[in-house]
Amino acid sequence: MDFGIQLATSAHSWKVAKRAEELGFTHAWFYDTQLLNAEMFVAMGAAAMQTSRIRLGTGVLIPSNRIAPVAASALASLNALAPGRIDFAVGTGFTGRRTMGLPAIKLARLEEYIGVVQGLIAGETVDWSEEGGTHKIRFINPEIKVINIDDLIPLHVSAFGPRGRKLTAKLEAGWMGSIRNAQSANANLADMHAAWKEAGRDVKDLYASAVAGGCVMREGEPADSPRVKAQAGPAAAIAFHAYAEADELGLLFPVPPPFQARFDAYREVYRKYQPADARYLQNHRGHLMFLRPEEQEFITADVIRGMTFTGTRAELVEQLQAIKAAGYRQFAFHARHGHEIAMLEDWAEVVAKV
Repeated sequence: MDFGIQLATSAHSWKVAKRAEELGFTHAWFYDTQLLNAEMFVAMGAAAMQTSRIRLGTGVLIPSNRIAPVAASALASLNALAPGRIDFAVGTGFTGRRTMGLPAIKLARLEEYIGVVQGLIAGETVDWSEEGGTHKIRFINPEIKVINIDDLIPLHVSAFGPRGRKLTAKLEAGWMGSIRNAQSANANLADMHAAWKEAGRDVKDLYASAVAGGCVMREGEPADSPRVKAQAGPAAAIAFHAYAEADELGLLFPVPPPFQARFDAYREVYRKYQPADARYLQNHRGHLMFLRPEEQEFITADVIRGMTFTGTRAELVEQLQAIKAAGYRQFAFHARHGHEIAMLEDWAEVVAKV
């Protein structure tokens, strides 16, 4: 089983990627959230120059953030810096879109975008729709080797719903799914396996990645200790963020019934954010990086235990062994902003026993 890290992209993320490589992690994935974090491809370029083995991936690229030819050029440029170590993971967009007041893009647009990018990095001439017309494009002089389209750049799709999973199977892509525990993870993988089989594919060929936010607890440490809240709390908060703005931008995550009252209470906090026509600007501050003061009361011990991948070292080893047995090929955890190196050391001890 492979083990990766997900990074809230910083100009200095290369330092974390380098340490992750030293500890034996196989993948580093970089957020594509342009108004919260640093530019993903800049950070990946720095990491490519400072590492030699770890794979570097977009985690995940959002099509509306850059036109397909630019994305293809960036991936091929990285592939020249780190030959055969680049992964193209893509999704319909959550934070990177919502921080601009936009909902996720449609799956049809995602599929078209993937087709153009993949065609270009395969050296093909492709049809690209832009500015009211269709244009034939390709890399015009790949033979001078300023980019690398010779080494494979695998495709991964972040897909949470049934239609997204069907698209993943249709494209024969790797699949990335967010998890909070082994039970939910394995149920999601069973659904992905069903979509994969329906497309006529063998499940042994599916590269499934489980992505989680959480904390390795010390023995006897409460689930709402300051350390645990700082590392795991932001992973729980994303569901509150999504629920609060569901009326404007759509509901992405179902609310666990035991926490419904708490989610409703957070929505009342959200409704006081200003400006009233752009509450998302405050709602997503610190998203997947840190808890804002007004969020602290909602992220309790039971929320952290119920909504994040948090437990003692022994508990997490058991959970990871279960998802490995179910067929996941990779587990990647969110390395929290400001806690990256400490979390790497903690999780390295966990994954060493899986």
